[in-house]
Amino acid sequence: MATRKEIDGSAGVPQFYGKELRFKREEAGLTLEKLVDGSFYGITYLSEIEHGHRRMPVDLAQHVDRVLGTDGFFQRRCEDVRKAKQGAHAAFFAPVAEAETRARTIDQWSGTLIPDLLQTRSYARNVINSTHSLNTPEESEAKIDARLHRAQLFDDPKKPEYWVVLHESLVRHSTIPPSDMADQLDHIAGLVRRSRVVVQILSWNGPTRPLTELPLLFMEFDDEPPLLYTEGPYHGQTIDDPPLVRLYRKAYDRLRAAALPPEVSLALIEKAAEEYRHGQHRP
Repeated sequence: MATRKEIDGSAGVPQFYGKELRFKREEAGLTLEKLVDGSFYGITYLSEIEHGHRRMPVDLAQHVDRVLGTDGFFQRRCEDVRKAKQGAHAAFFAPVAEAETRARTIDQWSGTLIPDLLQTRSYARNVINSTHSLNTPEESEAKIDARLHRAQLFDDPKKPEYWVVLHESLVRHSTIPPSDMADQLDHIAGLVRRSRVVVQILSWNGPTRPLTELPLLFMEFDDEPPLLYTEGPYHGQTIDDPPLVRLYRKAYDRLRAAALPPEVSLALIEKAAEEYRHGQHRP
């Protein structure tokens, strides 16, 4: 029998919400399976809500209130959980950040920016200040902290598996001071050396097609369909239609096949870091 994991309701709004949900469910004498029966959701989904790992969809909250006779309590509190889990993230991105914590694999292509999960504070500050120039310093720092917090995914030695393809221009052209760029590349190389991420560089003379201008983020899960996320500076789009995800996945696989091998890519990154550090970089 699986060990029951206690829920710390003091950890935050999602955990308080989830602990109350578990209390009401058990008070009614219902298993997870019995409570989701008649909804469009599974027991794993509901369990993750109870543990504060997922937000409660409105339609599921309505179903839970109806089954438990809780007079609309869980539906009314959905928005509180959504706001708490969004934090400093843009509304369109918050569900993606949440999904990252459940992902078994993350595969990414970026031709314009070093991806969020790999950014140092200096790089993140440059990106955020450039795209949100009217933010107060406090708002900017909150966004930076939220971005860096996501990288704690890599504290787990096993999950998620992360593979990224970067255009060579991201290594060769820097928008931050050379010493900061050296630190940024060292950070990426360190994650590679720890076998925590795999990085490939798509070289200048690699295939360039219109697709290469579009950032791609793929996530696969243990018990959910895969999804694709792409974005611009002020919008994002999540795609979970399986045939469409497969089409984009094939395009990503072609980019990955054309990129330099991981060991060659690592050597390129480390050499560029040394050049930035010693003032030898030539764009």
